[in-house]
Amino acid sequence: MTAATAPHPLVTRARRLADDLLAPHAEEVDRTQVPESHLREIRRSGLLGLNAPVAYGGTAVSGAVFRETAEILAGACCSTWFVQTQHHTPVQTVAGSDGPVRERLLRRLASGELLSGVAYAHLRAAPRRPVRVTRDGTGWRFDGTVPWYTGWGLNDVMLLAGVTDEDEALFAVTEARDQPGLRASEPMRLAALTAARTVSLELDGLRLPEEAVALRTPLATWAAADRLKTVNANPAVFGVAEAALGLLDDDHAAALRDRLARVRRDAYALADEAAPGEHLADRLALRTQACEVLQAATTAAVVTGGGRTMLLSHRAQRLAREALFLMVQGQTRESRRSHLDALVP
Repeated sequence: MTAATAPHPLVTRARRLADDLLAPHAEEVDRTQVPESHLREIRRSGLLGLNAPVAYGGTAVSGAVFRETAEILAGACCSTWFVQTQHHTPVQTVAGSDGPVRERLLRRLASGELLSGVAYAHLRAAPRRPVRVTRDGTGWRFDGTVPWYTGWGLNDVMLLAGVTDEDEALFAVTEARDQPGLRASEPMRLAALTAARTVSLELDGLRLPEEAVALRTPLATWAAADRLKTVNANPAVFGVAEAALGLLDDDHAAALRDRLARVRRDAYALADEAAPGEHLADRLALRTQACEVLQAATTAAVVTGGGRTMLLSHRAQRLAREALFLMVQGQTRESRRSHLDALVP
């Protein structure tokens, strides 16, 4: 392999981590929880600084490298991937902040010293406001319910969002632990990724100082940017689909692999070559097609394995449940409609 085609060092590191640690223990993790030993190696790997500025200890990799590492980790152990992927949004948000939170936390987030989760998907429920933020002296008060928070007991900090009386989205960083005004439910038992320790959060007068704020922007502005991100195909879909294809015979795998490669190529070409607001219908269609290939690949893996796949220890059954999760993860009204239209033409 020439230097021109050599994989990025972080891709090589992700592959080694996936092959040596994540994949061999994925079924065990699925039945229990993501272990600290997995996250310790993720922290050490440099993968938590993929989208962090070099000036703060990150690597600011290309979109292609970022996507490839996501595919590798998700295909090896989707639960571990899901815990660590939450971290990249706080890094990006803190990096873009002009407040003191940037100097206080960004280097620690980029290095993996701090692992962060996110609590902002409820902003997509607008015009409902599951979490309200009001002025409280020189700081802010959070009240309401965060329906989903992943990584409880595994993360150090969280990026928490709510809506102000001025219809702004306000994001602030706080410790990911029970504290006055913040209480977590017991971890949920889910059809897939229970190991990622997802809880709901009850906020009853959580007070955070102004210096904890990472972003304050009109909700409409945030929502418009969020929609541009959620129309794209999720790299984890390709990773889990590829893992499922590895369980098929060559003849059946080949046709699905060709189909997967075409969708992946087209989706990533739009992500790299088109402006974020361009070809939205095409992006949504490719997101839907990626899910269709994922469903076909994981179903074929279950059929190949036969009755044994009903055992919780069987890889095909785990991948099929992870596929169900990925079909709804990051779902919006637009993506739901696109997927349903494809299923029921």
